[in-house]
Amino acid sequence: MVTHKQFGQTEKAIGWSDLLGVAVLFAVISGIVVVAREWSGPLQPMAEIHLEPEYLPLYTFLSLSRGVAAYGLSFLFTMVYGTVMARVRGAERVMLPVLDILQSIPVLGFLPGFVLLLVHLFPHYNLGLELASVLMIFTGQVWNMTFAFYASLKSVPADLVAVARLAKLSRWERFLRLDLSFAAKGLVWNSMMSMAGGWFFLTVCEAFTLGEHDFRLPGLGSYVSLAIERGDGRAQALGVLAMLVMIVGVDQLVWRPIVAWAHKFTDEERAETSGSWFWERLRRSRVWRAGSNSLGFLGRRARPVWTQTASRVDGATASVGVRRWAGRILLVAVGGAVALGVAKYIHLLTTLRMDEWLHLFVSAATTFLRVVLAVSLASLWTVPVGVWIGRNPRWSRALQPVIQMAASFPAPMIFPVAVGVMLAFGAGLGVSSVLLLMLGTQWYVLFNVIAGSGAIPRELWEVSRLSRFSWARRWRTLILPAIFPSLLTGWITATGGAWNASIVAEYLKYKGQTLSTTGLGAAINQATAQGNFHVLAAAVGLMAVVVVGFNRLVWRPLSHRAQTKYSLSTSS
Repeated sequence: MVTHKQFGQTEKAIGWSDLLGVAVLFAVISGIVVVAREWSGPLQPMAEIHLEPEYLPLYTFLSLSRGVAAYGLSFLFTMVYGTVMARVRGAERVMLPVLDILQSIPVLGFLPGFVLLLVHLFPHYNLGLELASVLMIFTGQVWNMTFAFYASLKSVPADLVAVARLAKLSRWERFLRLDLSFAAKGLVWNSMMSMAGGWFFLTVCEAFTLGEHDFRLPGLGSYVSLAIERGDGRAQALGVLAMLVMIVGVDQLVWRPIVAWAHKFTDEERAETSGSWFWERLRRSRVWRAGSNSLGFLGRRARPVWTQTASRVDGATASVGVRRWAGRILLVAVGGAVALGVAKYIHLLTTLRMDEWLHLFVSAATTFLRVVLAVSLASLWTVPVGVWIGRNPRWSRALQPVIQMAASFPAPMIFPVAVGVMLAFGAGLGVSSVLLLMLGTQWYVLFNVIAGSGAIPRELWEVSRLSRFSWARRWRTLILPAIFPSLLTGWITATGGAWNASIVAEYLKYKGQTLSTTGLGAAINQATAQGNFHVLAAAVGLMAVVVVGFNRLVWRPLSHRAQTKYSLSTSS
């Protein structure tokens, strides 16, 4: 092996880590080129999807790029929206209901607006359809993250807030050192669930129809969707295998090191968590060191400028009047746009017949019962299992990759198999849809219970052990009260996810035929496929009203109780 002397040390000229660094660099550059070529390509009336295996690597990468882009938007939205809603006085009175309404709108409810607007803006390129697909995946990811981040910020212990105030931390420093650190673990777990939520609707976001127009994008979702429509079992199996490979890769390269990093923000003494072999070896390469040194140099040069800018912003008082007027103008503009949209929406609703309204009300009641049943059944096993995993760090590290892969795998891809089995036993789609709702939403509850039970201080467990609590008393006085805020977050997001998942569970194209059952999800799907915008508008609005009403009447009182009585930072 050729070596050379550098700063008095002997170092290998080229090692496996350096080769890995160069390979990763070229892979990143090639990936950017492929995505840029796809996004800037000419718009086609309908992209041709090939079911041959050689196209799967490209389709998988394109789907992954859309999911990553959507997650980037979701993270930025979560940081800004969640922080403002939790920290600005009076903001949650307006922002929380808006968030309730937005998360209650199903993915297909955003479809006509996104597609028609963006295709009109970019009539000759794929950019419009690609952005529409990313934004639809975004709507399947962002609400869970935002609710979890907001709940974490509202649960920051008062003594830590007092310490930050005494340390005279600026708003930015408090956000980085206190808020983001305190919410890190819950945010990481819910980020994994958000990515899983995006994969859940992949077959909808990449292969959607609007009336007579068929908008397909090359990707794993459209590949599996076409395979299901044609009843091609071999192509379905290959698509499932490609999804599994992608999920395992993302877990090894992204989530495993991030989960290990997030453990340092907990107040529990835990055994050293395992990171990622890939990143550990990549950090040894010269490519990584060169990039880190360059970024560190730029960061040191930019820090004084940022400090000066932040101090000017914190100390600026002369421009308060200007900002106030700008805010009023923006509020008037947004209010006018909302009023115009509401007027057009009401006009659409006036065109519905009485029998159409009656059908939608029956469909809403049926879907509501399915959602409640699915979340209840999911809670029966996720709560005890989640507490057990969160209480045992060793098992948590061992099972986390398995749970992450199971949660990330989109249930609609295996739903045709489940439907086939249920139909063989004489069960219709109405019963099978409950199974799909449970498969798609149970992970929201499980991840939040794991995070909540893992945050219970070790001293409380010791007290319950020394006091010789019985099994029932420990659950009643320690476990359930301690995990209740996290469990409630899981229930809220699982319920919202179940309403969204109904558009996939109640309407399915299976072996050349269309299966549907009574439900609001099926009504939305049928209205979208037929281009009945008045029925689509009414169905989406009715779903929003039901979800928001349930949030106001049930979840909000329970959330207040969780923050005031069951938070570990407050005393009862």
